[in-house]
Amino acid sequence: MSKTHYFNFKEQRIAYEVVGTGKALVVLHGWGSSKRVMMPIANQLADIRASYVLDFPGFGESMEPTSPWSIDDYADAVEAFISMLPDDHVDVLVHSFGGRVILKLLNRTKGKQIIQKVLITGGAGMKPQRSWKFYLRKYTAKTLKAPFMILPNPLREKALSWLRGTDLWKSLGSSDYSKLSGVMRETFVKSISEHLEEQLPTIEHETLLLWGRNDDATPIYQAERIDQGLKNSALVVIEDAGHYAFLDKPKQFAAIARAFFEPK
Repeated sequence: MSKTHYFNFKEQRIAYEVVGTGKALVVLHGWGSSKRVMMPIANQLADIRASYVLDFPGFGESMEPTSPWSIDDYADAVEAFISMLPDDHVDVLVHSFGGRVILKLLNRTKGKQIIQKVLITGGAGMKPQRSWKFYLRKYTAKTLKAPFMILPNPLREKALSWLRGTDLWKSLGSSDYSKLSGVMRETFVKSISEHLEEQLPTIEHETLLLWGRNDDATPIYQAERIDQGLKNSALVVIEDAGHYAFLDKPKQFAAIARAFFEPK
């Protein structure tokens, strides 16, 4: 069993584990997840990669940020982490929210210089196709908030806090949003409000998009959009797998990842 290590970034204590030997592979998890979820795939690649598996701030064993973070803030933290590694070059394997972070980082000078191969599975960041039910919930929420917005600030915040605690309000939000409060709720809103299509055309890294056919969190059309936007990518779809394809089909996922990361 690997040991939990910590590094400090802007007064944040960020946890990570290291497993395996070889070239550094930085592994980033999704929203509401942790490094524990990513450890099985890291262990499967342990004979060819030294995997550095992080807990993003606000998840797992890493403390919450003291103020709401943006995707860029998370990219800053990952960039600082990569910069302290002994390897001159690293590869990355990212899931879901980790996909948002890496798209930002791949466009930075440090990301272009140090990061080589990129594997994205169930990566988020593309503008989703919305159903009429989404817009119904959105405008119902706006209508419910409207009467409280004319109140003086102290009363407004108290009233809005009460509203957010009602069953009706909770029924309008996503399951991720409804589980959050305070800093992480604002961080979540910041993250999902930013769409990253414009980041794609200037990314030149060799990228493998490895998706579950039945992914309902980041559906296949989003993978296709990423693939179309990148210059040097390939999309591979795993049948009978969902958003966590590396857990649904671990042997198949690991075999494909191994073929991608192994030295030619």
